[in-house]
Amino acid sequence: MRLAIIGAVLLAAGAVAIATGALPFADLAALVDRVAPILLFVVAMTVVTELCSEAGVFLWTARRLRYWGRGYSILLWLFLAVFATLSTVFLSLDTTAVLLTPVVVSVTRQAGLPALPFALTTVWLANTASLLLPISNLTNLLAQHSLGGITPGGFAGLMWAPSLAAVLVPLLFIGIVFRRDLRNRYSRIPLGRIRPDQPAGAESRPAADRILLGCSAVVLVLLLPALVSGIPVWIPALAGAVVLGVVFALRRRRVLKVSLIPWSLLLFASGLFLVMEAARHLGAPVLLSQLAGQGQGFMDLVRLAATGAAGSNVLNNLPAYLLAEPLAGTPVRMAALLIGVNAGPIITPWASLATLLWHDRLMRMNVLITWKGYAIFGLIVAPLTVFAAVAVLAATGQ
Repeated sequence: MRLAIIGAVLLAAGAVAIATGALPFADLAALVDRVAPILLFVVAMTVVTELCSEAGVFLWTARRLRYWGRGYSILLWLFLAVFATLSTVFLSLDTTAVLLTPVVVSVTRQAGLPALPFALTTVWLANTASLLLPISNLTNLLAQHSLGGITPGGFAGLMWAPSLAAVLVPLLFIGIVFRRDLRNRYSRIPLGRIRPDQPAGAESRPAADRILLGCSAVVLVLLLPALVSGIPVWIPALAGAVVLGVVFALRRRRVLKVSLIPWSLLLFASGLFLVMEAARHLGAPVLLSQLAGQGQGFMDLVRLAATGAAGSNVLNNLPAYLLAEPLAGTPVRMAALLIGVNAGPIITPWASLATLLWHDRLMRMNVLITWKGYAIFGLIVAPLTVFAAVAVLAATGQ
């Protein structure tokens, strides 16, 4: 609700900017042409992932990972880290924060393990692992447009090295700080006893619909290569949402609700796009350029990435990107900016929407993490991650 209220205020401010001429109608039309397909993709993928979660795909996978962990906490942690990384890369950071967090907490609780290292792994990778593909983060989709519609393969070719560094640094930190917790053992249950639909304390829940589970898994398997094939991503995402909508209409109609559509996020993103476009016309990027620099040397890239990271933690990563986008005139500078706004916003709770959604899910499951402790860890991990990713970017000569 708070996000929707903020979005409504931003839309009102955007309307004032249009009415006063701060945002010309021609630029408004260009903005709509740019962001409408992106927002359509966000809506379609939200529907797909929510329905897949309802079918039990994520929990089914996590339960198998618990079995394959063979009773070793560190092995289960590594499996879940890979799962979170793949979920972020192919399904977006919000999917990892919203849908994977409850699954991870449920699985670790059933195994009798402390939830904190696993929960931190989820939220940090939801942010830092979102560098590899355009679909991984909304900022990436915006950057893809600014880079002349670069293909997903070209985007991955630019971002693979910093993406790898951005994943490894947080994992290394967690492995060191929580090394005692990760040495724990847990009881391993036989694979035949794993129920894909039954979290801890829900033994009376009805059996899973195997048709829904199978159809959802098939849609995901077919959707992932389609999203990186080079065709506009909203097309396969919308097709997947329609197919799953039909299947659920036949098998579990009660799930199909208007609330599947992320209305609050749509309001917030639409209002933010309007306000930031107006701010760009009023000269905000010119002021920001004093901090971000202009060159392509290592320290210039660090300055730009640090500006993006700082802006993300002060405001939010989406407005930080939109304000700094005109300063990233080359592919390598765009990569540095994305490192800052994707891997950097892990200090303040509002730095990315994924972090807020993650914390909301934890509170609902009575997992208490103070923002002070989160910020202290973030103040260590964020600079290390951003610096390492930029260093790798510069070293690979992209």
